[in-house]
Amino acid sequence: MVDAPTLFWRHRLHEIVFEANTSAGNAFDVALIFAIAASVTVVMLESVAALRQEFGWQLAIAEWFFTVLFTVEYGARMLSVSRPLRYAKSFFGIIDLLAILPTYLSLIITGTNSLLVIRVFRLLRIFRVFKLRHYLTEVHVFENALRNSRPKITVFLVTVISIALVMGTVMYLVEGGASGFTSIPRSVYWAVVTMTTVGYGNIAPVTPFGQFAAGCLMILGYAIIAVPTGIMSVEIAQQMKGPAVSTQACLECAAVGHDVDAMCCKFCGASLELE
Repeated sequence: MVDAPTLFWRHRLHEIVFEANTSAGNAFDVALIFAIAASVTVVMLESVAALRQEFGWQLAIAEWFFTVLFTVEYGARMLSVSRPLRYAKSFFGIIDLLAILPTYLSLIITGTNSLLVIRVFRLLRIFRVFKLRHYLTEVHVFENALRNSRPKITVFLVTVISIALVMGTVMYLVEGGASGFTSIPRSVYWAVVTMTTVGYGNIAPVTPFGQFAAGCLMILGYAIIAVPTGIMSVEIAQQMKGPAVSTQACLECAAVGHDVDAMCCKFCGASLELE
């Protein structure tokens, strides 16, 4: 049983770190977005050899400052919800953890600091900060459309991979190493590049049959490139018929995406009303 003072501070902390409908919550999220943008800039600057050589220790101090800052923020988010494990497994919970983990891992494994650019995904919180409910709704529409179209897109990708494997093998047998098709994996690479209409040109068939097969593969690439777009378009059109969502986060699991008039969380069933 949680006592009244603890419950009050948990509600207050939740209001600040998860909600943008109050002045304190809005100020927290605006400050957080600036911190995220600054930390991503530090990571990008650190990747430049000349800047790293001249300002290495300053960049390292800045990186650790942001890591500690985001660690405290992550801890505050975990403390403000009644079900921290549920939040930790959510999309933003995983992103928040990945935003701080590479710096600590760099103490053991070198080179992991470059993974810190994943912090840019945290800028998605800007949708809540500026109360762009229309765009927040579109994010959930796109997310649901991706989830619903996953089986169809999986079948499509398996088909494309199968075509690339078959055509790569055929070109390996027809053209051989003299034309650059020195192995089946390299030939499959050529098939993928050709089918996606990128056409780097570092490998090209020279035999008449090989050129004919390449032409067919190019036309096939144009024909199938619109398939995933059509699948997503249908799913998005169906999702657009659904109700709008609010910006409120659940006090129990920190989930978002509830209907505007919802009284309870549709993910864990907890009340959305602060007592």
